[in-house]
Amino acid sequence: MIQTFETEKQELPLAKQRILTGDRPTNPLHLGHYVGSLANRVRLQDSYDTLILIADIQALTDHFDTPGMLRQNLHELCLDYLAVGLAPEKTTVVIQSLVPQIAELTIIYLNLVSISRLRRNPTTKAEMVQKGYGEDVTAGFLAYPVSQAADITAFGAHLVPVGDDQLPHLELSREIVRRFNTLYGPVLVEPEPLLSNFPRLVGLDGQNKMSKSLHNAIFLADAPQVVTRKVMAMYTDPTRIHVTDPGHVENNPVFIYHDAFNPDKEEVAELKERYRQGRVGDVEVKRRLARALNEFLDPIRQRRLYYADHLEVVDEMLQQGTQRGRYLAQETMEKVRQAMHMDYFPSISFV
Repeated sequence: MIQTFETEKQELPLAKQRILTGDRPTNPLHLGHYVGSLANRVRLQDSYDTLILIADIQALTDHFDTPGMLRQNLHELCLDYLAVGLAPEKTTVVIQSLVPQIAELTIIYLNLVSISRLRRNPTTKAEMVQKGYGEDVTAGFLAYPVSQAADITAFGAHLVPVGDDQLPHLELSREIVRRFNTLYGPVLVEPEPLLSNFPRLVGLDGQNKMSKSLHNAIFLADAPQVVTRKVMAMYTDPTRIHVTDPGHVENNPVFIYHDAFNPDKEEVAELKERYRQGRVGDVEVKRRLARALNEFLDPIRQRRLYYADHLEVVDEMLQQGTQRGRYLAQETMEKVRQAMHMDYFPSISFV
């Protein structure tokens, strides 16, 4: 069952639900991350037990040759979290590599899924083509969804916010949970997907989702002049040759961004009408978009600057969050070991 933010907020017992989401510390976060995930995280943190996993181990599946880069990006990622409004006292941020129970669960789950099932995953197949992997694909990359299942279940998450491209990964997690619970007893929580209302933001080129590697992204930390420059170079309506030509609003990236970030809906409606009639040019539409985006990003930039000057807050958030994550994961592992009759020495703590 796929739930949207509105339906799950009304229908689920809020205080008892736990949400897990996360990011790999590989690139700075951009507007696509904001509309697809971060905005929901900020809204949900007041009503749900929210955990965010910094997936540094999973990032090694295609960054195994540059692990130092992941360490450098750790603080940058957390600064983005704090900048958009995630609060340390409301949200638990966990560093994946410091929770060894996740690795234990991954090994156990690898026995519950076949290689052929992993290869059938459409998201994995698409990523293999995109990255140019063939038969020499690493086992770590192929088993990425299994590790993700361990992430989710280690903390007993009920809901996992995902984009539609990640649904196949989550479905595999659900299959693994069902198989484990059938074999050993009802121990693991079967997670439900929580789709964003705006799950994917088209890139500036209008051809792909926003991505650093495709050079079509506006980052949360971009300076005002950088945002304006990127907006003025945006792809618009290729059929419109002259300013007086009627233009297409539908699937036009500039208007997609206006709808997502311009709070003045009357202005957006007026621009759309004039654009359709050939009474406004791309330059004016883009300038107004640049202004709206910079007004949206200004408070995010200010909070980011504050926390960049107070990195002790970032470190404390990471340390306390990871400590809580280890505690929750150890609780899960104790139940798993007991269900599998592998709790040989229950009195020994493995935390």
